[in-house]
Amino acid sequence: MTGSQRKTPFGRALDALGLFVVFALLWLAAHFAPGQTGDAALVAALGFLLLAGTLLSELVEIVGLPHLTGYLLAGIVAGPHVLHLIDHTTVERLKPVNTLALSLIALAGGAELEVDALERGVKTLVSATLVQSVLGVLLVGTVFYAVHPFIGFTRELQTGAVIGVSLLWGVLAIARSPSAALGVISQTRASGPLARYTVAFVMTSDVVVVVLLAAGITIARPLVDPTLTFSADAFGELGHELLGSVALGTTLGLVLAVYLRLIGRQLLVVLVALGFGATEVLGYLHYDALLTFMVAGFVVRNMSRQGEKLVHGVEQAGSVVYVVFFASAGAHLNVPLLRDLWPVALVLAGSRVLVTYGAGRLASHVAKDEPIIRRWAWAPLVSQAGFAIGISQIAAREFPSFGRGFGDLAIATVAMNEIVGPIVFKVALDRAKETREPAPSLTNAEPLETAVTAAPAHRPEE
Repeated sequence: MTGSQRKTPFGRALDALGLFVVFALLWLAAHFAPGQTGDAALVAALGFLLLAGTLLSELVEIVGLPHLTGYLLAGIVAGPHVLHLIDHTTVERLKPVNTLALSLIALAGGAELEVDALERGVKTLVSATLVQSVLGVLLVGTVFYAVHPFIGFTRELQTGAVIGVSLLWGVLAIARSPSAALGVISQTRASGPLARYTVAFVMTSDVVVVVLLAAGITIARPLVDPTLTFSADAFGELGHELLGSVALGTTLGLVLAVYLRLIGRQLLVVLVALGFGATEVLGYLHYDALLTFMVAGFVVRNMSRQGEKLVHGVEQAGSVVYVVFFASAGAHLNVPLLRDLWPVALVLAGSRVLVTYGAGRLASHVAKDEPIIRRWAWAPLVSQAGFAIGISQIAAREFPSFGRGFGDLAIATVAMNEIVGPIVFKVALDRAKETREPAPSLTNAEPLETAVTAAPAHRPEE
């Protein structure tokens, strides 16, 4: 099942036949043994998503699409909203896989951030972060306000409340998907200035979004409910969460570095235990797991010589987990909801892409970036996934009066970005000539660390 074998027409035909057989077997099982929701159904779903996602990813590669698109499509088609081969209960029971995948993605992403590289690109990073954040919140929020008469849950709201909801939507719009960006880089083995910029931006932008979300909720609360007054308590809680996450991440990184230096064996078991156990503890302490694991990876990379060993271990642990993670994300997509809300969702998703594109060009002009960054810096920022959904759920919980409608519209919009974003980023990497072919399947890909850090330095062209 190597990438080279799958490049031949015979290999592609075998992929298609295998995919048909896998779907047929699950269809037979779903129709002749319905109602199975126990451990057997869970194991069957895991095996199916792994096989179908891998096979379909090889087939979509024929037309130049990223493997990630194949994983998502496999989940969408087999999920509870299309062919009903995997039911809602089983999809919900796959959440622990998502928890493990996100922790591994954050660890790997943090381990790609080298201090020297960040110092060289600090002007680009600061410019992009400021411009994307400010213009994203203001302009996409303005578009939301303009179309609010066509949105069911905002039609009856007062002007101040609509402004508050628009502000929250603007914050949601600047949430990115580190998992999607790193997944595409891993599959294509991309190396170069665009890949390095992508890793640095998407892994640091989450912190900015968390801060802006707290600010947005604080400002929106008195707008939605005039009886409430402005309170800065949320910022104190935010500071506690950020400082605690950074402190625990630093400690975890030092412990991992010592373990890798002195023992280094059974790393797969250690990473799986951390992915499940540490995430639960962090949730109980109200700390941000993504930020904690990202800081841990950063510490291992920059305060020890064990960075490559860590990334290699994460790639080994995540080779199977990532496929199931993105396939289950596809199964989670609410297709009927997307069908009902697609006109408004399309306007909001399209405006977000346009704002992201314009902000990317403006930020690169201000920072005097090299031509590749000026042209394609926006492309990796289109994708949205679980982090954006999490943002919408927090906003929905804080404002129950319109929370359900806000969450439904967010799911429909994020679904569009989740499908289109990886394709756009793959095209950008191809046009920037940073992909390295032949691209192996994710299960055989080389460590992400090599893909991002192995490229020679590029001098900016004026």
